Amino acid sequence: MADNEKQLDHHEGRDARRRVSPRAAVVFEAIRQEGESELSRKPLALFWSGLAAGLSMGFSFVAETLLSYHLPADAEWTQLITKFGYSVGFLIVVLGRQQLFTENTLTPMLEVFNTPSRDRLWRLGRLWSVVLVANMLGALLFAAAVRYGDAFSADRMAHFQEVALKSGHEDWWTTFAGAIFAGWLIALMVWLMPFAETGRIWIIVIVTYMVGLGGFGHIIAGSVETLYLVIGGQMDVGAWLGGFFLPVLAGNVIGGVSLVAAVNSAQVKVEG
Repeated sequence: MADNEKQLDHHEGRDARRRVSPRAAVVFEAIRQEGESELSRKPLALFWSGLAAGLSMGFSFVAETLLSYHLPADAEWTQLITKFGYSVGFLIVVLGRQQLFTENTLTPMLEVFNTPSRDRLWRLGRLWSVVLVANMLGALLFAAAVRYGDAFSADRMAHFQEVALKSGHEDWWTTFAGAIFAGWLIALMVWLMPFAETGRIWIIVIVTYMVGLGGFGHIIAGSVETLYLVIGGQMDVGAWLGGFFLPVLAGNVIGGVSLVAAVNSAQVKVEG
């Protein structure tokens, strides 16, 4: 190995070091520093960023519906294409640096796990509360805009109804278990982002496509669709709250915090 290193000139050696994958501790530190910054942001700034994210996530609903509208309904491959639309909202949110609740099950959690304190836990609770409320408000406003905004023709509106009706109709346990996978995947996406460089778009698309294709509940993307039904009277508030919101919220948090944040924090601490 030493002989091989001696055969490389300075530039070749630097290029070789650049191509080595970073250690988990390096990835951890990059995300931890971002989490530290998020915990220090003012609530009003978090709210506006979270509201923007909730609104932006509505475009996943729109993109999936429009793809469904233009593709044959009875073809076996149709869903394989329409679910690419599910990634659109995530692309806008992540690349636009907007605050999405499920991303925050990893980023600030690494800082809390790294240096636990009562103050950090309080700031984490504030962050989660503000961002979740803002995300949900944005989702509600977007759903209302689609329902009453007259932006789409009647035949396309029928497809919105059809796509929305496929959401939020599983039993409680299936919804909860699927949401764990969604939280897990979104947190893994965040873990992969710091050193993805030119591959960031592909990571977002592939991971969120898996969430959409698997039918795994995402608390914000799914809320746009289910709130669309609530506004239109096809789902009552109690059914939405108990059959979608609570199990999906719990599953997303468990998937992000326990399966990604906690495990990767433990990995880094063991490595020293």
